[in-house]
Amino acid sequence: MRTLALAVIAILLAGCTTRSPAPVDDRRPAPGARAKPPAVQPEQPAAAAARPSVYTVKRGDTLYSIALENGVDYRELAQMNKLDDPAKLRVGQELRISAPDQPAGVQVGNVRQAGELEARPLGSGPALAPGPAAEGGMKTSPKALRLPYSEQNLAALSKADARAEVKPEPAKPAPAAAPTAMPERSADAIDFIWPVKGRVVAGFSEPRNKGLDIAGNMGDPVVAAAAGRVIYVGSGIPGLGKFIVVRHENGFNTVYAHNREILVKMDQNLARGQKIAEMGSSDADSPKLHFEIRRFGTPLDPQKYLPPS
Repeated sequence: MRTLALAVIAILLAGCTTRSPAPVDDRRPAPGARAKPPAVQPEQPAAAAARPSVYTVKRGDTLYSIALENGVDYRELAQMNKLDDPAKLRVGQELRISAPDQPAGVQVGNVRQAGELEARPLGSGPALAPGPAAEGGMKTSPKALRLPYSEQNLAALSKADARAEVKPEPAKPAPAAAPTAMPERSADAIDFIWPVKGRVVAGFSEPRNKGLDIAGNMGDPVVAAAAGRVIYVGSGIPGLGKFIVVRHENGFNTVYAHNREILVKMDQNLARGQKIAEMGSSDADSPKLHFEIRRFGTPLDPQKYLPPS
């Protein structure tokens, strides 16, 4: 009977001390999981420089020359000002001109992030415990070593000190090559090629010469300096003969003058290097191409935008 009572008491005590573990919600990130980096917004391009929105007609102006000087299509200029006859302009007349060409649209896409970093212990083995480093892990500084006094040890230490005091002279760096002077150009300039092969006989000299005069032979091919669209074909400006105006990206236009024959038409899309005309001497004293690069109508020095000849 006593043995039975002791067994019952032992069972009751075991039931009191046994407890179920409380459920644990582990909110720590799984091993190897990385926090998602915040999205990076693409940088927006700077707006094109503002220019006057009204032009006052001067003596000698034509609708075509006004359009060229302001970097617009003469048809858009005529439509905005309700001009039925391009020849009907009067001195002092105010004309609205179009706003500058908008810069190229922003391309929206996945933004590349920098390579994600993964923390790893030095070496390929397990984490290092405090104390001397394992092979392939962190290295500790060498410890001082006490040597017994003797003439041999003293001589060896003296030689080591002498070698430490003699420091080799640092090698002199080679003189840097003088940087090649690069012409200043717009940060968003496009890549142009030479429209003809020939010798430059007259350089850019604003306002006397608003481009380059390149000599050649009658009938030499004239090509588009960059991809674009034809916005003028004709001879509406005295002094340029038969000429072409091509519109490009980022507000750039190019002009090709004094041609013998023009091989493109209005609104034609051109590829870079496509033949557009034959060199001639229309309104010139010898066969040559007058070539201009303009941005929003402002003449630029073509040699700052063309590759070395």
